[in-house]
Amino acid sequence: MAEPLRLVIADDQALLRGSFRMLVDNEADMTVVGEAATGAEAVEVVQATRPDVVLMDVRMPTMDGIEATRLITERAPSSRVLILTMFDLDSHVFGALRAGAAGFLLKDTRPADLCTAIRVVANGEALLAPAVTRRLIAEFARTAEPRPPLGRELDVLTPREAEVLTLIAHGLSNTELAGRLHLSPATVKTYIGRLLTKLGARDRAQLVIIAYESGLVTASRGR
Repeated sequence: MAEPLRLVIADDQALLRGSFRMLVDNEADMTVVGEAATGAEAVEVVQATRPDVVLMDVRMPTMDGIEATRLITERAPSSRVLILTMFDLDSHVFGALRAGAAGFLLKDTRPADLCTAIRVVANGEALLAPAVTRRLIAEFARTAEPRPPLGRELDVLTPREAEVLTLIAHGLSNTELAGRLHLSPATVKTYIGRLLTKLGARDRAQLVIIAYESGLVTASRGR
């Protein structure tokens, strides 16, 4: 039997941390190995425990979740950060994604969906909450400083790879990609692997950011 996924929970509200711990510890394939009430504590706990996934609140005292995420992805790159927020259009969330977060969810997500999201993030398979992701990234891509379209960083992509990247940025899952492009799930995974390698991205979240920042996908086409 595989070892359970190891989690750290970072939230400044003790009641929420306790609720998340109960939820996680009730899953046979997950366990909580640490808690933190501030971003600074989260960085310390992650460095000490090296969890698979960090549930990270955005707004915390002394150091917010954005800076904590940036430090964690630099110092413990094997730990995946899943942002939890109360706001579906919180500018801090976009900053956290750019800092290296693997994805995000709203705090009113159903418990079963949160557990599924943890497993997905641990596997590096998808940026979460695609409907919210489309709105959030499109909004902040619209307000960000414009860059020339189709930057040279995308020159390494084939037309098909660029098409896959565009659909990823629109929030499509692997299953949806396979259906849209009439490909097998295995072929979709191969394309995603090529994109990660060619663009030097660590996960799907970074692929979405690259798609917007390069100009491949714009705010008007991202909704």
